[in-house]
Amino acid sequence: MSELVSAALLERVRERLAEGAADPDPALVAAAIRAEAGGVLADTDLLRALRLLQTEMTGAGLLEPLLHDPEVSDVLVTAPDSVWVDCGRGLRRTSVRFPDEAAVRRLAQRLALAAGRRLDDAQPWVDGRLAGTEAALGNSFGVRLHAVLAPIAHGGTCLSLRVLRPATQGLDALAAAGAVPPDAKALLERIIRARLAFLVVGGTGAGKTTLLASLLATVDPAERIVCVEDAAELAPPHPHVVRLVARPANVEGAGQVTVRDLVRQALRMRPDRIVVGEVRGAEVVDLLTALNTGHDGGAGTVHANSPGEVPARLEALAALGGMPAAALHSQLAAAIQVILHVHRHPDGRRTLREIGLVTARDGRVHITPAWSADARPAPAGPALARLLDERTSDDRLA
Repeated sequence: MSELVSAALLERVRERLAEGAADPDPALVAAAIRAEAGGVLADTDLLRALRLLQTEMTGAGLLEPLLHDPEVSDVLVTAPDSVWVDCGRGLRRTSVRFPDEAAVRRLAQRLALAAGRRLDDAQPWVDGRLAGTEAALGNSFGVRLHAVLAPIAHGGTCLSLRVLRPATQGLDALAAAGAVPPDAKALLERIIRARLAFLVVGGTGAGKTTLLASLLATVDPAERIVCVEDAAELAPPHPHVVRLVARPANVEGAGQVTVRDLVRQALRMRPDRIVVGEVRGAEVVDLLTALNTGHDGGAGTVHANSPGEVPARLEALAALGGMPAAALHSQLAAAIQVILHVHRHPDGRRTLREIGLVTARDGRVHITPAWSADARPAPAGPALARLLDERTSDDRLA
């Protein structure tokens, strides 16, 4: 950086722009640079300062090119010189570098403001969605923002950006890619036709939403699907999908619309199937209640490392809604019939690992394997086949 275009000059310009109410367009930035420089900058220095400030103050700043890469799903900043991306094959360090910790902090605070949230020493973390990024990123539902400021983040401001790309792949495409074996594909199609309610479980980035969207695409076109999500990701290629998306509170703490609120609204919208994109809180109570009031074929996703962990995971979530464990197990046994487990391999591949049947024994729910991608036993396979036969037979009689 030249002596004229110094860090001190750029900081004075930032402070001047921060005092103004208008958005910092190029003309306003240029005027602020001239004012703070006292008119001593040559045209080349002025343009250089303008480029530096525009890069910092437009969109996601230095991270903007990473977000525009169609393969990038996550951009993570853990230090000024430590910027990482995930393109589906694990984390990879990039060559992007911030000048200092203050630059990362400024970006995090500006993005929080764009998401309508507050981020400062009194409120040192933020979780929100960046407004206006959908059109800029093309085939995307925007960007989810999470940031934690130092000293809560011990090594410096941590910034996490997730590009919410629509899950639109069909079941045929997943099968062709090897994510769903042929025998499992046929079983999944029968599960949808029989209107069995199911949960897709797996770890972060395992492909839960992708599999759920592919299954919803096979639903009868005459059925009405109402999808409730915390962040819009589901976009199944189905002709009759209604999508409801939760909304966080604004800077004043007002205007929040929770997933639980939306599940209740979905019940009044004449749904054939109710889908919760991700069950992560007390809304599990409303979802199970809905599925036990005549709404067959519902679905959702849950973070769980294996099917066997699902009952305990749902117990914890139901407790947030005031539902005791015994009631949860009773509701779960009546509402959900199938658990689909997806797994992300170290090389980035995502595959369907297991299909489990929900069974009740001694007042508690157990998940018994009905299909497995490897040679493990699947003792519930015959029981699932009988259930599918019964459901399809009932449909024919109806």
